[in-house]
Amino acid sequence: MDTRVKICGINTPQAAEAAVGAGAQYLGFVFFPKSPRNVTINLARDLALDVPVGVAKVALVVNASDADLDRLLGEVPIDILQLHGGEDLERVKAIRARYGLPVMKAVGVSTPQDIQALDAYGLVSDQVLVDAKAPKGAVLPGGNGLAFDWRLISKRGWNAPWMLAGGLTPYNVVQAIQLTGAKQVDVSSGVESAPGVKDPAKIRAFIETIRAA
Repeated sequence: MDTRVKICGINTPQAAEAAVGAGAQYLGFVFFPKSPRNVTINLARDLALDVPVGVAKVALVVNASDADLDRLLGEVPIDILQLHGGEDLERVKAIRARYGLPVMKAVGVSTPQDIQALDAYGLVSDQVLVDAKAPKGAVLPGGNGLAFDWRLISKRGWNAPWMLAGGLTPYNVVQAIQLTGAKQVDVSSGVESAPGVKDPAKIRAFIETIRAA
């Protein structure tokens, strides 16, 4: 099963080493103070500088201003911007134009009506992240350990490459891939021993389970 893997919420050298060593293609760094996975610019820079060439460094931001992004991208070597807030189509286009980096837009899904947004964002993004919609009142826009009904997107495609996220674990990821046809998957809380604490053994198990399938 030739599936590309993103380990999101990397916040220690040990987590980065485990993800890279297991064969992850993407490492995600969370720049959102309310998240238990939040990293400072200084920490992210140190971690990113140790990531080997060929592994994409992704910055997860939530409704970031140009000033926020200027500072972040001026100090941390980032390959992809992941927009995980309420950024509209125009904002996505503006960020792509301003920074010249690939943009991945996260879209929350819980009902068939949410699928239309995936079509729209696929036209203005380099990739779309198909995630479980955060419950009402949730502090975090993602990383809540929730899955959605994968049948909603079974064997679907959009106007850009896409990645499946939301509630994935070493125990359900193969089923999720088989049901949706996902070529890329993103995990955060599903490889943690506590919120924000990555478990190297779970990271390895997640990727090895996919490879074995």
